[in-house]
Amino acid sequence: MKIGFIGLGNVGGKLAGSLLRNGFDLTVRDLNGELAQPFLDGGAKWGESPKQMAEATDLLITCLPNPTASAVVMEAEDGILAGLSSGKIWAEMSTTDEVEVKRLGTRVQELGGEALDCPVSGGCHRAETGNISIFAGGERSSFEKILPVLKVLGRNILHTGALGSASVLKVLTNYLATANLVTLCEALTTAKMAGMDLSTTYEAIRISSGNSFVHETESQVILNGSRDINFTMDLVLKDISLFQSIAERAGVPLEVSPLLIDIFKDGEQRYGSREWSSNIIRRLEDACETQILASGFPAQMTDDEPEVSGEEVVVQ
Repeated sequence: MKIGFIGLGNVGGKLAGSLLRNGFDLTVRDLNGELAQPFLDGGAKWGESPKQMAEATDLLITCLPNPTASAVVMEAEDGILAGLSSGKIWAEMSTTDEVEVKRLGTRVQELGGEALDCPVSGGCHRAETGNISIFAGGERSSFEKILPVLKVLGRNILHTGALGSASVLKVLTNYLATANLVTLCEALTTAKMAGMDLSTTYEAIRISSGNSFVHETESQVILNGSRDINFTMDLVLKDISLFQSIAERAGVPLEVSPLLIDIFKDGEQRYGSREWSSNIIRRLEDACETQILASGFPAQMTDDEPEVSGEEVVVQ
């Protein structure tokens, strides 16, 4: 299967790296050509345009920062849709809006192609090793066609149902991760101000009912001081705003979600949209005139689990 991959950013570059590392016929493209150079050096081909890539490959993967960027790549004069034909597959691996992915998916299907939304979850460090989790929405027959590719990109692959369902679940899980991050920031700051040792606090949370994936990753880079989780405040704000939109369409009167949006809007205004998302703790550090730091924690997260072939998660 010939694969085209568009979007080589924090997540996309790592996913594309798994494809190249495992010997796939790969064509890549990014607006920043420098990001593509390591792939070209490793044997990948350069995509002259999304249209040309759609014509030359069997599977087109997009992994882009927001729905607007995806729409441009798909619908521009030299976009994917201009080169798409019967039998081609488009997999949207961006974190995006279910309404938008359904709209673009319909256009793909009208041209005889197949569409899936396949967002990932689990952190950039796991994307780099092919051990991330993948949600996949779309026709079961389409899912099965690209399952061998998904098994290289991720460890746990869940077919979530119809096109758009994966995008709903993705922003839901990102919302939960954001809520956990904000409460961990409050817990760590409160521990510091109450005179607790922060290394001991970290371990207490880790071995308790308060533990979580977010604690075992983001709390570590918070305490190190790097705050480098490979995810930025503007992306958090995009994701939790998408979740809020889903809830509003469904008529759910959320209370915590609007507060999280306000917190990250304030963080973005204070520290910049491209500041690491974990540095949202600076709001509390500034307010309390303290720093939430401890020795012995890593500056970045790495995945030390071996790369293995992924498996489909079967819902019981």
